[in-house]
Amino acid sequence: MGQCVTKCKNPTSSLGSKSGDKEGGSKSHPKKGGSAGGGHKEEPSGPCSKTISELSNGTKALEVTMETPVIPAMMGEPHKDECLDGDGLSMLRIEELFFCYKDEQEDAILEEGMEMFCNDLCVDPAEFRVLVLAWKFQAATMCKFTRKEFVEGCKAIKADSLEGICSRFSFMLVDAKGEENFKDLYRFTFQFGLDADEGQRSLQREIAIALWRLVFTQNSPAILEHWLDFLSENPSSIRGISRDTWNMFLNFTQAIGPDLSNYSEDEAWPSLFDTFVEWELERRKREEEQALLSKEEEGRCTDTDCSPTTDRLETEGSRGSQTWGGH
Repeated sequence: MGQCVTKCKNPTSSLGSKSGDKEGGSKSHPKKGGSAGGGHKEEPSGPCSKTISELSNGTKALEVTMETPVIPAMMGEPHKDECLDGDGLSMLRIEELFFCYKDEQEDAILEEGMEMFCNDLCVDPAEFRVLVLAWKFQAATMCKFTRKEFVEGCKAIKADSLEGICSRFSFMLVDAKGEENFKDLYRFTFQFGLDADEGQRSLQREIAIALWRLVFTQNSPAILEHWLDFLSENPSSIRGISRDTWNMFLNFTQAIGPDLSNYSEDEAWPSLFDTFVEWELERRKREEEQALLSKEEEGRCTDTDCSPTTDRLETEGSRGSQTWGGH
């Protein structure tokens, strides 16, 4: 959702905001000029109201009936006349919830609405749950839910209120752990991170790093942090991450062991992986050499006179006693 990692220049901000700024302390954010019920200041007493005009002589000239929709409270029980689907969901309540965060000009929830939505769900826009929600809603763009994405997403997770969405988070997280579901979430995350307005075809390096760390929240592979260190330490040679590299990294974490011993350059891995394996093996070699030097240094100190022996300490102690006693 929104800027879960961020579509802006700062990948460590939030999923719900390009700027990462959040308004603290806000609990509910109805649209201007209306209540949380989608713009109606008051609920009418009935489904319609009548207006009667009278002529100057007191006779009734015309009776006009005006239909007025009745929208139930966002957190209340469904209205008795509401149409529920097969899962007992109220389409009217879903539409009402959408209107609470909808942009005034565009028929979609945009950056500001996303921040409000996350705040009212009591979730951090930068956390994994928000990414999973965006996946369930099949959001095409960060910082945006179209009406169709929101309505179909709520139907998919079987929720028609804020409370309902919150109650589904635990189920969504479990669902995301399934092998095929996680693969789908993983591939969705790449597309989600692209800037559709600019027609991007590859992820910016900083965005990719943030998204990799986010998508592996529940099950982080052993090699992940070394891979991200490699990307961070080689900015000049790595400008962007292609879809092929992104997708193949998941295969890499599943097929190649943590010691990298079964990696072969002859296989069809992206060239960036060859560079990474070479870099990582060299880094490990340096660490091993450093550890060996430290161990040898400790050994030399043990064999020589780096630290006073017991006999020497006793001799020095005896001399000290004599010195103090002489005074």
